Amino acid sequence: MSEPGGPDDQGGGAPQQPSYPYPQQQYPQQQYPHWQYPQWQPSMPPKKTSPAAVALIIGSVVVVVMMVLAFLAWGYPGFLRKPAANAGGGWFTTSPTARTTLVSPTPAETPTVRVPPSGDRAPMPKRTTPLANPVTCSFTPASGTPAPKKATPPPDGPAPSAGTVPVRIATSAGDIGLTLDRALAPCTVVNFLSLAKQGFYDGTSCHRLSVVTGLRMLQCGDPVGDGTGGPGYTIKDETFPELTYGRGVLAMATTAEPDSGGSQFFLVFGEAQIPPSYTVFGSIDDAGLAVLDKVAAGGVDPAAQGIGDGSGPPKIPVTFTGVTTP
Repeated sequence: MSEPGGPDDQGGGAPQQPSYPYPQQQYPQQQYPHWQYPQWQPSMPPKKTSPAAVALIIGSVVVVVMMVLAFLAWGYPGFLRKPAANAGGGWFTTSPTARTTLVSPTPAETPTVRVPPSGDRAPMPKRTTPLANPVTCSFTPASGTPAPKKATPPPDGPAPSAGTVPVRIATSAGDIGLTLDRALAPCTVVNFLSLAKQGFYDGTSCHRLSVVTGLRMLQCGDPVGDGTGGPGYTIKDETFPELTYGRGVLAMATTAEPDSGGSQFFLVFGEAQIPPSYTVFGSIDDAGLAVLDKVAAGGVDPAAQGIGDGSGPPKIPVTFTGVTTP
């Protein structure tokens, strides 16, 4: 006989709940909040800047620009003013950190080029007291930026101060003949011949033509081509108070500092009203002056950047293809 509710119970009694090893737990139902979304708002147009704010911004920019220009003008001679050493005239510069510039003593202008007659050349300067023969030359390594085309300086030592040396420069505009004068500048002559024999000038271009009133010259000898290059060393000035410059004169370019010449020189084909601060070391022949007159008649290239005094690269290029020395 089975127990009531057992497996054999076929009766209609109420079924019994099964037993569990652990009592059942009643878990409360968690209430989840309803998500709230912000109501859509149309986008607002950006606020316009007031005219007063625009004027204030523009005024601030103008003030900053003026302060920068004033700092450059008074802090860096040669930017908007002449160096104190040359406040009364023009200047050349040839150091690796400064642009080679010769500024006319008169305001820049758009010149009408007058080609002088072939015989209208200036008298060559002469020393009132001859130099000792020989003289002792020395060459100083340049400080600052390394030279872009370094040359070997001549050895320090004696150099003759008498006699002349013929030189011919072949250029893309025609040949220019020079006569180097040891009596005027013996060490400068030694330096020029050394650079020429090393091929230093080959492939360089004359980077600056000036045809303004008071300064008519072509400047050459920079391996960089923008007025900042040199051979990596400097030579001493060989100037004297009686120096004058004019058509047919060959002279060295320097910085505003003394004894700062290197490789750059200028060929004068007209008047040159500059102080006696640049070593004269030779003259230009008539054929060379004719080449310079042709280049001057072509004028300054308006598409090229100058230095703001009316000078700049010549429209007719003058590139050295070779320098012939004895």
